[in-house]
Amino acid sequence: MQNTNTDVLKTKQHFQILDGLRGIAALAIVIFHFMEIVYEPSKNFIAHGFLAVDFFFCLSGFVIAYAYHDRIGKMGTIEFFKSRIIRLHPLVVFGSVLGLLTFLFDPFSSHPETYETGKLILIFLSSLFLVPFAVMPDRYFNLFGLNAPAWSLFWEYVANILYALFLHKLSRRALLLLTVIAGVGLCFTSNHAGGSLLGGWNDTTFWDGGARISYSFLAGMLIYRSNWIIKSKIGFTGVSVLLLIAFLVPFSDLNWLTEPFIVLFYFPLLIAIGAGSTLNQGLEKICIFLGKISYPLYMTHYAVMWMFASYYISNKPGTAQLTFIIISGTLFLVGIAYLTMKFYDIPVRKYLTERRKKI
Repeated sequence: MQNTNTDVLKTKQHFQILDGLRGIAALAIVIFHFMEIVYEPSKNFIAHGFLAVDFFFCLSGFVIAYAYHDRIGKMGTIEFFKSRIIRLHPLVVFGSVLGLLTFLFDPFSSHPETYETGKLILIFLSSLFLVPFAVMPDRYFNLFGLNAPAWSLFWEYVANILYALFLHKLSRRALLLLTVIAGVGLCFTSNHAGGSLLGGWNDTTFWDGGARISYSFLAGMLIYRSNWIIKSKIGFTGVSVLLLIAFLVPFSDLNWLTEPFIVLFYFPLLIAIGAGSTLNQGLEKICIFLGKISYPLYMTHYAVMWMFASYYISNKPGTAQLTFIIISGTLFLVGIAYLTMKFYDIPVRKYLTERRKKI
């Protein structure tokens, strides 16, 4: 293979605590999505669970810089893109298919009857190829109506393209300057949106997503490039508690202050601590498991959320029933994520990687 050999394609060792934190963030966003369907933000105990996306973006910047900074020159841009597509896109496809099936066969909804076949095909194709297509009013004009979380994958792809084209070439000073500018842009976005960073997922807040990933991805890169790793013995449990605190911050009139603070300073600090913390060997398997299911969980859970929303609107279950549904639903989604990982994502990526080596 041109410009490619085994050493270049070999995956670096993972930061296992950061893998575990990715899983904690994915679980938080699942619970947040359950809760936001039922309760207004002021009554949602995990009201800032949506900031898990910003944590993902920052972690992604750190991991991409760690994995590719010293080898993207040897690998080449095309091979880098192949690596990222093999890593990310199988679950984009799976999430799109799952989203279509649950849309068509949702037992609590009659939404499919309002869509012409041709339009639904276009919606499905846009989801497969990550082309924003906000045309579903009954789904609040999500950029990707069949799989809502794909909006962040769209911006992840944009960040990866920019990384390969020029971000990896930046000096630390230039990267720092760009990060500061992006931070100012994030604060402007928060102010413009009424003091909250809950945007990027639909047509009217499209560019908010760009602002959110611009700062966090660059900050993650900067942590790695500057070696801002904080050695500690706080461990996975301690950093997980600190991460959950960010998601549990109440939704209030101080969002204009708390949300930018968490994204600008707190999340980068947690990644620096997580990267340098010592992992208790007894928690190693948990971190590995959480890391492996995080992306499948994120990309499959929202199909169930739409069904839950339809059920909630038509049945209005009480608090006890809701508690049972949310707890059991979260466990069910973790199970689905595990099965998706084991029987689809890993085999497909292995197949594509083997095919790639033979070209």
